[in-house]
Amino acid sequence: MTIASTTELICFLVLSTTLVLGSLGVVLLPNIVYSAFLLGGVFLSVAGLYLLLNASFVAAAQVLVYVGAVNVLILFAIMLVNKKETLAAIPGLALRRLLSAAVCLGLFGLLLRVAFTTNWALPGPLPVGEEATVRIGEHLFSDYLLPFELASVLLLMAMIGAIVLARRDVFSSDVITGEPVDQGLIEKARTPLLLEQRALEKTP
Repeated sequence: MTIASTTELICFLVLSTTLVLGSLGVVLLPNIVYSAFLLGGVFLSVAGLYLLLNASFVAAAQVLVYVGAVNVLILFAIMLVNKKETLAAIPGLALRRLLSAAVCLGLFGLLLRVAFTTNWALPGPLPVGEEATVRIGEHLFSDYLLPFELASVLLLMAMIGAIVLARRDVFSSDVITGEPVDQGLIEKARTPLLLEQRALEKTP
């Protein structure tokens, strides 16, 4: 083996290990903030694998779209949500975990079967080079137009869900004066507290 192939193998093993461990951390960690940061690491690892496949444009798109947009959107949704809910026992939690583990193991076994039974064409096709962006654009807006639009709709739904979760509820009464207020998201014009205090001090 040459130095280049050895370096490529080491990079592949490091990125694959990071990808697998990060994915497990996203699913298994109880802290959702840590899971979101690990999800960014998973996206970066996928971008590194694209670079190993000489797909520099796809790697850049992976970083810009998923790390720079989707992951940031998830983090904003987590940070802005300020809803305090009492934790209650989930009925049938053990059965749910068992079914989820069975589904995950079944998908993992299916992926292994596809990986080991498919006659992969080795070596692969030659790199396209500078025409890769043109080829990707042609396939994206012809063969993969429907999946592309479905992904756009899913991202739009995720953004709307983040806005709904981050929206603060309006109280039925003013927390300072106790006066009833409407439920519209309209902030009432109020006198600043400092000016109000000075006005009270001037009154005999």
